[in-house]
Order: sequence, then structure tokens, then C-alpha cells
Amino acid sequence: MKVLVIVAHPNIEESTMNRTWIKELKKHPEITVNELYKQYPDEKIDVEREQKLCEEHERIVWQFPFYWYSSPPLLKKWQDEVLTHGWAYGSNGGKLHNKELILAVTTGSAKERYQAGGRNNYSMSELLKPFQATSNLIGTKFLPAFIFNGTYTAIDKEINKSAKAYVNYILARDIFE
Repeated sequence: MKVLVIVAHPNIEESTMNRTWIKELKKHPEITVNELYKQYPDEKIDVEREQKLCEEHERIVWQFPFYWYSSPPLLKKWQDEVLTHGWAYGSNGGKLHNKELILAVTTGSAKERYQAGGRNNYSMSELLKPFQATSNLIGTKFLPAFIFNGTYTAIDKEINKSAKAYVNYILARDIFE
């Protein structure tokens, strides 16, 4: 299975977690890593390139830190410009139909903060619903997210373990059946 990981982290140099994940991802030839902030420092997205990349892969992963209950701005811009009517959705769309979509999300706060009664009042599942709605619109199969909570306090052993678990998760074939 060919997997495309679209990484959207505006401060990747400062993110031990996301840098470690990328390093582990790049060890696997069936995984293509597309770092948006490195690819488009001017934020001028090559829509044709991005659409072709998506078409060439069976599973697409959006990897990002959770910012203000959403993704960093370049991933949102990527969605706005790449997931176009007539290509991703609409009567003549459908280029992504039957592909799989996974979110790989990091949060600085502990998991307990993302629940009813927690500091953020909502679960990650609830907060990620707009991404699921996007998946529904573009016809992808929305698979359970890979979430790492607590990056602010994570130690190297946890970070390295999560990187291996992340790769195993996104490469799994039958686990989602």
C-alpha cells in the first residue's frame, strides 16, 4: 500500500515529536512524506502536483499539531486549493473516492484535558469532526486518528516509541476492516 503523509507544521525545527515521526516515516519506501511548509515556504501551492500525489497513493495522512482546535493554516489552505470542485467532489469530482484518510495529530496538553469536564471540554473525536465531514464530502474512508497527547512533557523514550507505533498504524492493512 502506498501512503502519502502530508505534514503541516510551521515550526518543525522546534517539534521533537513531529521531526522524529518524519525521520521514522522516511525509512519506509512505501511512504511518501510531503512537508508543506518546506515545499511551499511562500505558501504558493502547486495544485496540480498535490492532486497528482494524492491520486498516486491509496492512503492519505494529514499530520499536524493541533492549533486552536484545528490544523495549522497551510493545511487549511492546501484543503481549500487542492480539494477542488470537479476534482475532489461534485458531479465530475471523485478522484479521491475510496482512498483512505487518517489524521496524525499531536497536542501539547495531556489526554485528560480533551474530554467532558477537562480543560478543553470536548474529546478529540468531537474536535476532529470537521475533518471527518471533509472526508465524507470528498469520498474518502475516514479512519481513526493517530493522536499523541502531551508533547510538552514527553520524554525521548515515549517519542521514539510513538514514531514506531505511528508508522505501524498507518501501514496496517487489515486493522481497519
